[in-house]
Amino acid sequence: MIFNRLRPRKPAPTGACPYAHHQPAYTHHPAPPVARDDDGSTPAAQAAAFVRQFHEETASAGHPGPRIREVLAEIAETGTYRHTAAELAFGARLAWRNSARCIGRLYWRSLVVRDRREVTGPEEIAAECFGHLRAATNGGRIRPMVTVFAPDRPGRPAPRILNSQLVRYAGYQDLEGRWTGDPAGGELAALARAAEWKSGEGRFDVLPLLVQEAPAAEPRWFEVPDDAVLEVELTHPEYGWFGELGLRWYAVPAISDMTLEIGGIRYPAAPFNGWYMGTEIGARNLADADRYAMLAEVGRRLGLDTSSDRTLWRDRALVELNIAVLHSFQEAGVTMADHHTESERFLRHVAQEQRLGRPTPADWSWIVPPVSGGLTPVYHRYYDPVDPGLRPAFVAREPW
Repeated sequence: MIFNRLRPRKPAPTGACPYAHHQPAYTHHPAPPVARDDDGSTPAAQAAAFVRQFHEETASAGHPGPRIREVLAEIAETGTYRHTAAELAFGARLAWRNSARCIGRLYWRSLVVRDRREVTGPEEIAAECFGHLRAATNGGRIRPMVTVFAPDRPGRPAPRILNSQLVRYAGYQDLEGRWTGDPAGGELAALARAAEWKSGEGRFDVLPLLVQEAPAAEPRWFEVPDDAVLEVELTHPEYGWFGELGLRWYAVPAISDMTLEIGGIRYPAAPFNGWYMGTEIGARNLADADRYAMLAEVGRRLGLDTSSDRTLWRDRALVELNIAVLHSFQEAGVTMADHHTESERFLRHVAQEQRLGRPTPADWSWIVPPVSGGLTPVYHRYYDPVDPGLRPAFVAREPW
C-alpha cells in the first residue's frame, strides 16, 4: 500500500529537511513475548515510554503516572500487560505515522482499528480477515484499516497469518521454469497445495488464507470468499486491445505478515491496509521482470521498436500500463492515488509534523515513486534519518 522498491540515487541537496508485503529478510529466531530494544531498554521501560507518549498526545488522558504504575505492576506479576482499547488504537495509528517507507501517512489519524485480541482460533481469525476485507473495500471507497489479533505472551506465542497480503495471486512454475500467475505467490501456492488446496492454475487465482495456530501446528487454509475480494479488470482509455490482455488486480492491499509492536508488546497477526498508488500495480506488480513482466507484450501491441534500449520502448510501455491502471480503477469507482498527487500529500504531512515539532523519518528509496520520480516534489530533498528502534511500528515478523 503505497510502498515501492527502488534503490536510492542520492538526491540533489535543496536545503535543510524538517522531516513505507515488499518483504524484508527474516532470521529464524523466536520472537519474544515482550520486546527488548537493541539499546538494552527493558520491557518495563518501553511500556512506560509508550504510556507517557499516549498521555502526552491524548488531551483527555490526564497524567500518565497512575497508568504507568499500573502497567509496571502488571509486568512484574505476569511478565506482560494489556493495552486499553484507546492505547491500542493510538499505538496502531502511530505505527503508521512512523512507517518510514510509506508515502501515504497524511491520513494516519483516519486508520480504523478493529480490536480482535480475543480471537485466537484459525477459523475465527480467517473469518475476521474476510470481514476486514469487506469493511476495508467499502464498495470501492477504500478505508485504511487494521485488525489486531492476540499478542504474543510469555511462553505462549500467538497465531500467525502466513500470507504476505490477505489477497494475493498464486504463481505456478512448470518444469522448464516458466511461470503462470504471479511468481511472488509461488511459495505460498506450493505450501497451500501441500496442505491439499486445489488450485485452478490460472493467471489470477486468489491464494487461500493460511493460518498457523502454534509453532508445531500444521497451517490451516481457508478459501477467500468471492464477496471479500473486489477485483478491477484493466482496460485503456485509448487502446481497445488492452482489454484483450486479460489483466486485473485486487482493490485492497492488506499487508498481513508484519508484527505490530506497541510499547514492548508484539502483535504478530495485525493485517493492515491503505489504498493503492497506481505505480505499485503498473510499475511493479505487472511490469517487474520477476512478476507479471508485461512490458514486452504491451510494447509489441503498441508497435514500438524493441530492438534497442535507446528507443526507450520500456519507458513508453510503462507509462501506458500505468495509464491503464489509473483509468481502470477510476472507471470502477475504486480508490487509487497517482504518484504526483500522493507526493504532494506526503509533503503536506511532513509540513504538519514539522509544525507540531515532530520529525518525519522517511526512506528516500521507498518514498520516491518508480515512475517519473524526478518529476515529483519528494525527489529533490532529504528526509529525517530512519531510526530502526522507533516505536510503535510495523516490523518484520520473525518465524517461530
